[in-house]
Amino acid sequence: MSVLDREILALMRDVAERIIMPRHQALKATEIIEKADDDLVTIADREAEVALAEGLAKLHPEAAIVGEESVHADPSVMDRLSGTCWIIDPIDGTSNFANGTGHFGIMVALAEEGFAKGGWIYDPQRDRFCAAHRGQGARIDGETVTARASGANPPRLAAMTKFMTPQQRRRFELEIVPNYTLVHAPGAACEQYPLTVLGEHDVAIYERTLPWDHAAGSLFLNEAGGACLRLDGTPYRVDDGRRGMVGAANRDLFDQLVVRLSAAGYQPAA
Repeated sequence: MSVLDREILALMRDVAERIIMPRHQALKATEIIEKADDDLVTIADREAEVALAEGLAKLHPEAAIVGEESVHADPSVMDRLSGTCWIIDPIDGTSNFANGTGHFGIMVALAEEGFAKGGWIYDPQRDRFCAAHRGQGARIDGETVTARASGANPPRLAAMTKFMTPQQRRRFELEIVPNYTLVHAPGAACEQYPLTVLGEHDVAIYERTLPWDHAAGSLFLNEAGGACLRLDGTPYRVDDGRRGMVGAANRDLFDQLVVRLSAAGYQPAA
């Protein structure tokens, strides 16, 4: 584990232990706010983002900070994504956290010129730490990990269909689902990406691809030898604002799903 990995793990653990886990299954109704339909934020999200931002700024003072909650407060913060920046999701899977069930975690990425160069995912319930650096592979708890398919026939597909338009959902259900074993999407990218790397899920389709949800995870999957790309095969940029992406345990699984999506006339929403 690199020095930077150790520093970020220590920061994530500290924030989880002090701010996040004491609120798990103990939130008051007044500590949960609905930012938009089916989009929650809690007091733990807000406090954790502040603490993470302060800690990351000490590790790389020249990098701007782009946090999910800071963007909600001031959308112009997104303009920082094209430079060198830390990208923070203080609690990925906030709905799961607020409900007291399911998976959630902390996600952090370091990006330069629109591309993630480092990504870290921390699961405080398992004390599991995923780390990836561009061109240097992916690791879980310091051990190198290689993405593997489940071997299931048909392959296992996860999809966050709630972010699809009604037309997209109809095409997906009629043309795509019959070719796969549809598996439960965990409602948290911090869990979905490891599931794809570890051979539990073969492929996942994402419609909404916000940088705090996908910068770290897409790098982790690609560095593990999987394939996480836009539907046209181009790399994920944190600053382009596009929608639609597929993450797969290998390139063959990626290509198979993309071909089927294209044949079905499935397109990301504008």
